[in-house]
Order: sequence, then structure tokens, then C-alpha cells
Amino acid sequence: MRIDGAVVVITGASDGIGRATARLLARKGAAVVLAARRRDALDEVLRECRRAGAEALAVPTDVAEAAAVENLARRAVEQFGRIDVWVNNAAVGIVAPFMDTPLEDLRRLLDVNVMGVAQGTRAALEHMLRQGSGVIVNVSSILGEIPVPYASAYSMSKSATRALGVSVRAELRLAGASDVHVCSVLPPSIDTPYYRQVANYVGREARPIPPLYAPERVARTIAAVVRRPRAEAVVGPAGRVMVMKHRAFPGLMERVMGAYVARAHLSRRKIPPTTGNLYGDPGLPATVGGGYHGRLRTAGRRAGTATLLAGAAAALIRRRGQ
Repeated sequence: MRIDGAVVVITGASDGIGRATARLLARKGAAVVLAARRRDALDEVLRECRRAGAEALAVPTDVAEAAAVENLARRAVEQFGRIDVWVNNAAVGIVAPFMDTPLEDLRRLLDVNVMGVAQGTRAALEHMLRQGSGVIVNVSSILGEIPVPYASAYSMSKSATRALGVSVRAELRLAGASDVHVCSVLPPSIDTPYYRQVANYVGREARPIPPLYAPERVARTIAAVVRRPRAEAVVGPAGRVMVMKHRAFPGLMERVMGAYVARAHLSRRKIPPTTGNLYGDPGLPATVGGGYHGRLRTAGRRAGTATLLAGAAAALIRRRGQ
């Protein structure tokens, strides 16, 4: 699919991956429809896209609400006449042991991360099947492939996103809709405001699990998937190595990743329990990290990757030696 001239709907467009994707596709000539809960942040992205020369529309949307997602699709079609690409990116997170995760918070996360993707996919398919073409990109995660401690809710939701893509792709093939595609993108840790906005019940500040990539890296992967659709795309070489190792040695990698995450994911800084941005604005400034990056990148991100791979290799050697 050509990006130039395409109409693209992006959820979670106010910061991080969504904002980076909107900026990139706007520069490439797409008309972008921006969706997120915060109108002020959306308006910033809207101005950025228009400065890039793109047509753009901002529609404040809570993807957990089916009527809001239907309204988003309707507004896109009213404004631009069609929907060529739909990027399901909006997501929230919880850092907590599973037994300490409040069930109401778990339901809210699943409403956003799973039902939001399902509702977005349905809304997009209604138009794409009539058009005879289109690309849906669901932003999953490496954690949808390799679940880790303290992220049971988030890992579960991202696994569900991948499963939805597999099922819908099969149904589209059976229906002969060969020009309608559903693709999953699996990023590792990304430098976004997510880590400051996440709900947290573990008592220590969350930090990204190395390796840490910029959101532009994910945006470029999304653009590549739009141009040449494929079932799944893992972001970054370290992410691809982790997925490959997990598929070859699942039990081993789960143990290695579990130990690694327990050491790398939580800082020593104590914080009180918080629902973060699960239910709305967490009270952070509108432009934390420029509303774009989390400004979390460190010189140790390559060392973190090396540590992970070295640990996996050492464990594998020990296992083979037994």
C-alpha cells in the first residue's frame, strides 16, 4: 500500500509510539486521524502533523468505549471518505505481582488493551471489507511473546492482541479478502512516558527493561508493515533474538527473562501505590518527555542486551552440560 494519500487512523496518538507514527506518516503524505483521551495533547500532535503538510483530524477517544470507537471511524470517513490504515496503539499498563493487582484495575486494562483493539479492528474491518482493501496494525509487545514477572496483566493483554490477529487473518483468507490485512508489531522496551504513567502496586518505580529503543524505531516498523503487510514484525535486532530464543527454548528463556526482569525492571526508588493513567490523566504535566519520548535512554541499554543474551547462553550451556 502507498502511504502517500492514505487515510490512517491512529489510537494512542498523544505521545510515544502513536505520536511518532503520526509524525512519520504525516511527513510521508498520509492524512492522519488522531485519537487519544487528552484533547490538549492531541491538539499538539495535530499542529505537528499539519506543519508537516498533512491533512489531520483529532478525535478525543477512549477506546474502551465501543460507541467512542464507532464515532472515531465515522468521523474519519466523514472527513476523508475512507479508512486505509488503522493502527491500534492505545494501551495502559500495570506493574504489580498478580495477587496484588486489583481486579477492577485488571478489568480496566483489558477493556483498553484488548477490547479497545477488538473494537478498533471491527470498526476498521466494516469499512475495509466494503472498500476491498486496508491494513490494520495492532501494536502488541515482546511481552506478548515472553510474559514476565510483575506484568501479568499487560503480558496477557498483548498475547490476546496477537491471538486476535491470527484468528482474523485466517477468517479473511477464508472469506477471500486477500487485500485486507491484519498485522501485529512487537516492540521491546520503548523510550516513552509509559513508565511514568503506569499503574504501580509493587512499591518501587518501574524502569524499562534493556534494550531500550526510540519510538521512531517502532514508527518505521509500522510504516514498513503498512507498505508491505506481513503477519508479525518484531522491532529491533535484540527483540528478534529474544523471540527466536524463546521459540527454540521456551522454558529456559522464561526462567532467564524472569530473573533478568526481577533485577532490571524495578529501581530502588520507593513510590506509593498509584493507578497511573488507567482511568484518566495521572496528574503529570501534559508534555512529560515532550509528550513524545520518556527521556529514559541510558548508556547501559547495549550492556543490558549483552547481559540478557550472555545469561541465556550461560544457562543453555549449563543445561546442555547436565
